[in-house]
Amino acid sequence: MKIKILGLLTFMLIIVLAACGGEDSTEGADSEGENSDIEETTIKFSHVVAENTPKHQGALTMKEYIEEESGGKITVEIYPNSSLFGDKDEYQNLVANNVQFIAPDLSKFVGNNPQFNVPSLPFLFDNDEAALDFWDGEKGQEILTSLEDDGVRGLYMWPNGGKHVTNNERPISSPEDFQGLKFRTQGGQVLEEIYSTMGAGSESIPFGELYTSLDQGVVDGQENTYSNIESKKFDEVQNYMTVMNHTRVDYAIFTNIEFWEGMNEATREIVEAGVEEGTNVAREEAITLNEEAFETIKERGEVEITELSPEEIEKFRDALEPIYEEFEEDIGSDVIEAARESNEEHGEG
Repeated sequence: MKIKILGLLTFMLIIVLAACGGEDSTEGADSEGENSDIEETTIKFSHVVAENTPKHQGALTMKEYIEEESGGKITVEIYPNSSLFGDKDEYQNLVANNVQFIAPDLSKFVGNNPQFNVPSLPFLFDNDEAALDFWDGEKGQEILTSLEDDGVRGLYMWPNGGKHVTNNERPISSPEDFQGLKFRTQGGQVLEEIYSTMGAGSESIPFGELYTSLDQGVVDGQENTYSNIESKKFDEVQNYMTVMNHTRVDYAIFTNIEFWEGMNEATREIVEAGVEEGTNVAREEAITLNEEAFETIKERGEVEITELSPEEIEKFRDALEPIYEEFEEDIGSDVIEAARESNEEHGEG
């Protein structure tokens, strides 16, 4: 009797273990099956700035997330410092799907759509929060998705921050101080008009060529964020810097639509999540890195720094206010109003 009971118990144990083993095998198969849905692919991300910038930190986060979550099936190659494509040809290569992501200065697209002039409108946004609120909103998203006829889709704005002016000739504290100087700008009708209004010239020079152009005197000065000035060491070849925050450098991450929609669901979910992670880091780093860069510039002591008083800033606002009326039709009064509403909600007043 005991032998029969023992045999029965042994038989039941075998059945239970077999069932558990079957469940484990099924779970393993499901897990492997899910992983097998991810396509093996290489993604290229090209940009024109240095590694110690918010843009590059966002790109690195995106790379790390995608490669880890895909189990190494997706490789993300990042090319900073115009090492793959520069200002002049990155967009054309995105259209051709030779690169899958770029994050250019939005002012590069003013020829495609004049509404990309928004970051160049003088003293429109007080800070990153106000600018982000606009670009994440309805009007901002309409602008970012306006290039889809070229096969390009804008995803998220990546801020770099307010711009400040450097030059080799003299300290600048009033609109009259710009008279007769020539500045490098990113290009675009609004930026050209800003400098023309103050009696200065402007020239669009690729970012990768700017240091040499400043060093050789091709232009007298330039405008940029603290992190771009510090990381590219423009203070080595400039004598004066004015803290202005008069216009902005705002990037956006753009992708090729054929690539984006050609991924299967499992692959695209990982890439989408990676872009979101990179966006969060790029936005957080913009504030931190600009603050650190300004301190580094001051510590290096290569430039004489002028910080404008509220009264001096008001003189610049008054001098440049006519630009709004001039470009209202091209940009759209609804777009300008949406931007001003964002600044009222998040600006410093």
